[in-house]
Amino acid sequence: MAEVCKKVIVDGGVLVGHDGSANAQEALVWAAGLAARTGLALQVVRSWGLTTAPRPRTWEPGYVPPLDDFEEAVRDELNACVAHAALDPSVLVHTHVVHAQPAASLIAAAENADLLVVGARGHGGFAGLLLGSVSDQCVHHAPCPVTVVRRGVGRPMSPFAVASRAAAPAQ
Repeated sequence: MAEVCKKVIVDGGVLVGHDGSANAQEALVWAAGLAARTGLALQVVRSWGLTTAPRPRTWEPGYVPPLDDFEEAVRDELNACVAHAALDPSVLVHTHVVHAQPAASLIAAAENADLLVVGARGHGGFAGLLLGSVSDQCVHHAPCPVTVVRRGVGRPMSPFAVASRAAAPAQ
């Protein structure tokens, strides 16, 4: 049995945390748009545990599959989320799955990242919160700049939109 990944090391780029939620999917799209405009690689990280992993293909009643099978199921689900996002094909995308606590694994992976992007809220149980616990931890402890993407923001502005807004007269 192979060892499951317990730490992700990235070599620069835009790092985005993805837990499978709609918020994470929007953060992925936003981060990919920024990566496309800046020419940086996109590093997509999914942290997982047995309680958050999808059921592996080898699962059956009375049998607990090995961790490798859970890791493969998580990787397959993450790759499906990335494919579903229909990202700019010019963006170099790397997906990583790590068997670890989400905030700690993102903060550790951000050590060499240019930017960490997270959704404002994930799958947590407190829907009224403006900021989820993982995004809060990342904002306070990440070793690089952090962008928190809220639902409904869409893709980052194009360079043309940024330039035209800057040139518009103030009202």
